[in-house]
Amino acid sequence: MVRDEGLLFERSRSGRTAYTLPALDVPEVAPEQVIEPRLLRTDDLDGMPELSEVDVVRHFTRLSLWNYGVDTGLYPLGSCTMKYNPKINEITARLAGFAQHHPYTPEELSQGSLELLKLLEELLCEITGMAAGTLQPAAGAHGELTGIMVIRAALEARGDPHRKVLIPDSAHGTNPASAAICGYGVETIRSNERGLIDLEALRRVADETVAALMLTNPNTLGLFEEDIVEIVKVIHDVGGLVYMDGANMNALLGVTRPGDMGVDVIHLNTHKTFSTPHGGGGPGAGPLMVTKELEPFLPAPRVVRSQDGTYRFDFDRPQSIGRIRAYYGNFGVLVRALTYILSNGATGLRAIAEAAVLNANYLAHQLREIYEIAYEGACMHEVVFSDRRQQKYGVRNLDIAKRLIDYGFHPPTMSFPLIVPGALMVEPTEANSREELDLFVA
Repeated sequence: MVRDEGLLFERSRSGRTAYTLPALDVPEVAPEQVIEPRLLRTDDLDGMPELSEVDVVRHFTRLSLWNYGVDTGLYPLGSCTMKYNPKINEITARLAGFAQHHPYTPEELSQGSLELLKLLEELLCEITGMAAGTLQPAAGAHGELTGIMVIRAALEARGDPHRKVLIPDSAHGTNPASAAICGYGVETIRSNERGLIDLEALRRVADETVAALMLTNPNTLGLFEEDIVEIVKVIHDVGGLVYMDGANMNALLGVTRPGDMGVDVIHLNTHKTFSTPHGGGGPGAGPLMVTKELEPFLPAPRVVRSQDGTYRFDFDRPQSIGRIRAYYGNFGVLVRALTYILSNGATGLRAIAEAAVLNANYLAHQLREIYEIAYEGACMHEVVFSDRRQQKYGVRNLDIAKRLIDYGFHPPTMSFPLIVPGALMVEPTEANSREELDLFVA
């Protein structure tokens, strides 16, 4: 494929047009007679490219062929879970009853949509082991912020909001940002030599001022926090709560549940775990799931099922942190997420997690003799390499990323987590075959 496309201005030829208009069959009228002169151009579009229709169509079609996405090939961005978006999701979301449903439609005429929202909330509770949730957050970081707001409200109801939030040094950058926005100080917990939370370091800083621990599990090194039960106990013993960043939930689907580990709050990324589009294909959604104790503080309104089986919005939530999103979240994205869950079922969701973990470990095994693995041991959904061995040849991770582009692959996540110098974070997801992974390795 030739990737050398000139600008439309360079392709312009004087007098070339993309249309032909018939002769007027009505009297001609000067534009200034019907349009205010101040609104009219006076340059006669001077300098604009003059092109035929085929010039324009071929130019933009060629450019579109340069796009890379999950429909093109392996998209190995670590901690992003760039999985394939099944087309059945799009078909469902475009059903007229969903796509054309106005958010101001009365509740009695919105029963199908309200039932869909309630069902999705209940399924996400079952998947995570939590008691209740909200679908309002517009994206992952928004769900994370909402989680800390809920935690603060719950602690204030106990009588003391506490003062600081503990965050591992391998965390996503939005974690400390969310804590700071909610008025908390942040204290970093270092990782141990195995890339996991240092339990003794955690115990030293866990005191009555701790509002919460924010951790990602599996963490951004692709490792499962095997001391999670003890970690949760340390925080609960000092009166704090545990927030789990659900960015990497794809590794746990159907295998284990954060609620069973003692986690109090978790947000989910539908565009990661539940196959709704990323980026320009968005928008996103970041549902937040909580324990029964924290349910009263969730954003209002909540979708509730009445005794007669109908559904309605419940605004009578005196302890709620309030609305955090217009209407009730990005509805079309939530339709896609529910479609994905129902299409796969419990067995299928577990198979997704198992395949994602298998693919990541396959890449780790195939590349370990060439690239240094930041932390040894079985990884979960992603593996983090370092460019340390390549540095002696003057090659850095950025050079590797650019060379992958030359061969038609999207690069992995670069230079993150920050605790790994020259990091290359690779997450193959469950969607890629062994043949595709072998091409990437080669």
